[in-house]
Amino acid sequence: MRSMRKGRWLLRLAAGPDDLLAAQRLRWLCFVGDRTEAQDSLALDADALDAVCQHVLIEDTRSGQLVACFRLLHLTSGTDIDRSYSAQYYNLSALRDFPAPMVELGRFCVHPAHSDPDILRLAWAALTQHVDAAGVELLFGCSSFLGTDATQHEDAFAMLLERHIAPKRWLPRVKAPEVFRFARLLRRPDPRRAMAAMPPLLRTYLMMGGWVSDHAVMDRQLGTMHVFTGVEIKAIPPGRARALRQLAG
Repeated sequence: MRSMRKGRWLLRLAAGPDDLLAAQRLRWLCFVGDRTEAQDSLALDADALDAVCQHVLIEDTRSGQLVACFRLLHLTSGTDIDRSYSAQYYNLSALRDFPAPMVELGRFCVHPAHSDPDILRLAWAALTQHVDAAGVELLFGCSSFLGTDATQHEDAFAMLLERHIAPKRWLPRVKAPEVFRFARLLRRPDPRRAMAAMPPLLRTYLMMGGWVSDHAVMDRQLGTMHVFTGVEIKAIPPGRARALRQLAG
């Protein structure tokens, strides 16, 4: 992945241990730190997959501050799906038959003090360039909703059920001990409330023709609930694909 700039933001690959530590610190701040009064300057969000992933950083060129990061896990095909982070929480046996290269996009976060939409645009521009260059045919990951009260997100889940459930041939099955099976919802969604409740990353996936699992996994430790999310690159609507490639320059 090549370095890219948009306005004041610079996207680049992590270059060493210090960059990885900075990413792990930002992840802790975004996933844990905003829910606790303790502000431990040494606290990190880290796991064993960090050692085998590519880490992508987005920095403020004015201050040098890290404002966003994510990691990429490359898989040669679905035969490697059990190596993914998502496979810890979902039964992904159906995806073992996926015949082409895949990338798991994980631990995506943006510093809570920054909301410039150009940060997300830069991330997707770089991902588009990377997916095309590497011949990736499936981009996937977990998309998180804040909180573990499913009733707060029922319109969003009802919309996912109505319009965005994964094709049966790829549908993830339940594996985690605590899930919300929104496939059992009987209500119709309010589209305005549904889209307002949809996490920004998931919203972007859906605009590209993405699909989700039929259940959400409860993560009590992080205080979130997430859905498995996939985007088949060949299925991205042509207009959306052109717009992404224009972003990628």
